[in-house]
Amino acid sequence: MTEMPPLVSTFHPVRYGDMGALSARIAPPYDVISPAHWERLAASDPCNVVRYILPQGMGERYAQARVLLDTWCEQKVLVREEDPAVLVMQQEFSTPEGDTHVRTGVIAAVAAEPFGDERVRPHERTHAGPKKDRLALLRETRFIFESLLMVVPDADAVLYKALRQVADTAPLATAELGGVRIRLWLIGGTVAEDIAHAAGASGAYIADGHHRYETAVTYREENTLADRIPALLIPLRDPGLVVLPTHRLIIGDPLDQLSIEARFREWFQIKELPPGTDYTEELAALRRRGTACVVVVPPDAAFAMLLKGGAKLDEFVTGLHPTVASLDIMRVDELVVKRLCAAVGTGALVEYSADVDEVVEVVRGGTAAAGVLVNPTPVEDMLAVADAGEVMPPKSTYFYPKVPSGIAGMSYAD
Repeated sequence: MTEMPPLVSTFHPVRYGDMGALSARIAPPYDVISPAHWERLAASDPCNVVRYILPQGMGERYAQARVLLDTWCEQKVLVREEDPAVLVMQQEFSTPEGDTHVRTGVIAAVAAEPFGDERVRPHERTHAGPKKDRLALLRETRFIFESLLMVVPDADAVLYKALRQVADTAPLATAELGGVRIRLWLIGGTVAEDIAHAAGASGAYIADGHHRYETAVTYREENTLADRIPALLIPLRDPGLVVLPTHRLIIGDPLDQLSIEARFREWFQIKELPPGTDYTEELAALRRRGTACVVVVPPDAAFAMLLKGGAKLDEFVTGLHPTVASLDIMRVDELVVKRLCAAVGTGALVEYSADVDEVVEVVRGGTAAAGVLVNPTPVEDMLAVADAGEVMPPKSTYFYPKVPSGIAGMSYAD
């Protein structure tokens, strides 16, 4: 039997030569950048990575990205590390509740291999459109300037301890993006090799970047040099590994708020919430008691809903794997979101937001028929679903913060 290559390895990072300009040149992942945000990022610096990851225009935009990349390399805007290395990255951020966290991980090269090898495990489905777009960019430029986000078990805390030692030293560079403070260390030699080995010792779970990973696996069949993809790997025990909830907005015809209680009484204990209630605190309190959500409807009504003990769930759990059927978000989507969509008409749409205030504002303004506020999905639940070979409902997890684009690139050219 052929021995598999290491799951995680050092690589030759391609990075901005002027690390002092990093704040003006990095960007969020391509799939969360609106047109207005693109304009702001592009205006911040002529060499902002958004110009590469999201080339604008029609027709030859991927070719334009290639020309841009070549120009940056020729002008030494981008430099390639001669020696194999990894980058340790620390992100300091605040959650919507105001709590401050620090997340520390390592950007290294992860093998682009089929999920059937079972060393890399997904937890959500992907769609053809985004993969087609990313593949076109890869084919044209033979370069990637975005890192996935992955979680590694690190049961013996080898990776966690190694990263803590690095983070106690002076960083190579600092930056800021969207209120998130970033510190970076470039690590080479045996220390880098040891960190990479620890990161890949027990497999890895994709937290964010499923489309990019699957695209990399496809591209590997076309380019033998493209056997790896950069990823930020976070040890499971890192205290800064935060998952935020993604709330639901139901767009459709107005609802009769008096019917909410009658509609859901079969499954839920329901309590009308007075004006001024802190919905996040209400959800946190209910979470300790079971599956719960808060439904907000115009003009100013809100209901706390707690799944009854012994509620008969056979209608929707039939055929589902137990790890999926037990998810709070699955139950809320099936028992609340789908029924609200049915109630607001055939043209109902579901939109998503991680911001409680935004959901409430949209509902209060009458733009949405209802908002469904939910609790976050624990990381352990995501791992259990991935281990079972199953997938979660859409927008079940929101690992925060996102991994910035433009920190470390990887070239697949000769």
